[in-house]
Amino acid sequence: MRRSGRGEDGSMGRYVLRRLLWLIPVFLGVTFLTFSLMYVSPNDPAEAMMVAQGIPVNPEALEALRSRMGLDRPFLVQYGTWLWNFVRGDLGTSYAQGEPVLTMLLRALPTTLRLTGLSCLLTFALAIPLGILAAVRQNRLTDYLIRFGTFVGVSIPGFFLALILMYCFSIRLEWLPVLGDGKSVSGLLLPAVTLAAAMTCKYIRQIRAAVLEELRRGYVRGSRARGVPERVILWCNVLKNALLTVITLIAMTVGSLLGGTAVIERIYSLSGLGNVVMTAISNRDYPVVQGFVAWMALIFVVVNLLADLLYRVADPRIRLREARPAAREEAERLGPAQ
Repeated sequence: MRRSGRGEDGSMGRYVLRRLLWLIPVFLGVTFLTFSLMYVSPNDPAEAMMVAQGIPVNPEALEALRSRMGLDRPFLVQYGTWLWNFVRGDLGTSYAQGEPVLTMLLRALPTTLRLTGLSCLLTFALAIPLGILAAVRQNRLTDYLIRFGTFVGVSIPGFFLALILMYCFSIRLEWLPVLGDGKSVSGLLLPAVTLAAAMTCKYIRQIRAAVLEELRRGYVRGSRARGVPERVILWCNVLKNALLTVITLIAMTVGSLLGGTAVIERIYSLSGLGNVVMTAISNRDYPVVQGFVAWMALIFVVVNLLADLLYRVADPRIRLREARPAAREEAERLGPAQ
């Protein structure tokens, strides 16, 4: 037993180490591509910086600033310098704001995290029970109503839904503020509902399909034949086996929300990461855009790694499949059974 435990721990450690090593080429590829797009842009970063700071542009000052920023050096040297500074925690300085990019991102991160957390809570508080209910009531009135509602919800654009919610709950009913403050629940509720609406409708369909697939399996028919109550089959067997789908959806939701809240944050005037990067794109503030993309690449990889680790915890069969090669090698080393 102890040998098995050590083998499982070693397998987990090797798996985590392998995934962390895969982080290196993924991160290098994303940052290299982003830096390349910034490099081939027709706009001159030095000129954009002078214009943003209100400095008159003349050839001598422009050339001096380009030399000071290192823009006259070869592309690979510029990328290597930026990458080395990023590893040390230096993401550069904003052209428009004149402050460190890391400071700007850290200041905007709490708002995006609060919005993401509330949106995820609303999404899965609705998607999981409604998806299960639609599967259990398949081809009945309840199922048809839920599916019709998901079709309508997916079809409504996010910005249009935001305007409808603002008009109904902020202007007409005056229940919630028009613009969010990024801190209170009342200020984040409308943006969170806007983000959660489309995801909830999409995830209801996927959870319904996963539960229906489990309900058609042989172990469900066997449990029913043995007289096991339907609620026990649903809650103790079906939902446990459908948990992998839920974990996948959670990982997708967290990653997409952390990097995809720009439009909603802009509409509700929230000072989150999305609003910061949208402003940076409008101002051609390249260091902020590069720092944001690098952050998002790290977040996506880490979230996917955590999801894979949860797979191994939720489904022992994943650990079993990975343990079989090691067990086969041990059997071959010991020789045939007597």
